[in-house]
Amino acid sequence: MSDKLRCIELFCGCGGMSLGLKNAGFSVEFAADLEASAVATYNKNFERSATQADVNKLTPQQLLSIVDVERGELDLMSGGPPCQGFSKQRRGAHLLEDKRNFLIKDYVQLIDGVMPKAFILENVAVFGQKRGQAYLEELSAALHDEYYLNPNFYNSADFGLAQTRERFILVGIRRDIAGRFDAPKPSVKTWKTVKEAIGDLPPPPSDCSEHPNYPNHMTTRISEKNRLRFSFVPQGGGWKDIPWEHRLECHKVTDPKAGGWPDVYGRLSWDKQCPTITGGFDSFTRGRYGHPEQNRALTPREAARLQGFPDWFVFAGNRHQVRHQIGNAVPPPLAQAIGESIKTALAGGGTAQESVTTTASQFSLAI
Repeated sequence: MSDKLRCIELFCGCGGMSLGLKNAGFSVEFAADLEASAVATYNKNFERSATQADVNKLTPQQLLSIVDVERGELDLMSGGPPCQGFSKQRRGAHLLEDKRNFLIKDYVQLIDGVMPKAFILENVAVFGQKRGQAYLEELSAALHDEYYLNPNFYNSADFGLAQTRERFILVGIRRDIAGRFDAPKPSVKTWKTVKEAIGDLPPPPSDCSEHPNYPNHMTTRISEKNRLRFSFVPQGGGWKDIPWEHRLECHKVTDPKAGGWPDVYGRLSWDKQCPTITGGFDSFTRGRYGHPEQNRALTPREAARLQGFPDWFVFAGNRHQVRHQIGNAVPPPLAQAIGESIKTALAGGGTAQESVTTTASQFSLAI
């Protein structure tokens, strides 16, 4: 096997997966995404540019031609089809004909046409549960004759992030490859804390401009009324800590004992981890995204650190675009761990057996 492991990444977003795979020793020869701002960010940070393209309009023949390989020669194809169609926040979304859900089928067809030695399919954790069952069974039926299929759930905190983000990642290793995929074991014994991740960052400018020494370190505007509300919330607290007279009207009629979105107006704790970073991290009204000490939400740079991005990685676009790029990204340290295990398999190593999962019925282990 050549020392140069060649990879195609589809639905590349801003480049979280690509950065991790690059650190694992892969050369991403072609990357594509439909979102222009994400492609702009990708091209700011990588020597090899991404292409703005609609993945469901690409053909296997085009991909093979672009990378200049024959069918079966590519080392790795990676893709994370947009996951909003499976979001827990959209009740019944998996039952809707959300066109984003069908991108998974398009991706499987590209895998079948390119026949890489290995592939990655990454998605939200609920995709590996009941909501994604039908798609997983179809995928297994289409590919299990050619690939050993290895579905696993990963907690990002196990791989050096101060974030308990869970993802479902399916790795396929072609059956004629001598090696097998071993799911990477946690790289840390103790989870990193929020303070370890962002505690050294200075406060962002008060005028919402970007910090001169830290790209994308800026805060969003907040009303004085909301700032006052949030000032009453201690570390680890939420809307229930806001005095009655300052609460939102909807919170005045909500029974605190009933639960009801406890993370709204939530403040992070220095000595703990943050929940999943989403595209709404710049507002503590959307979840537990309040700074542990300062009366504001996380900045894009803080969120990027919590996602495992280095400070040199710069995000392009307006605030809405940047926060969604960060929230949708695959944490680079997790991607690197997956990439290193695939690299071992392609080199003939690994000990995982076929029984991990090879047929549609065996996906019940992950559902």
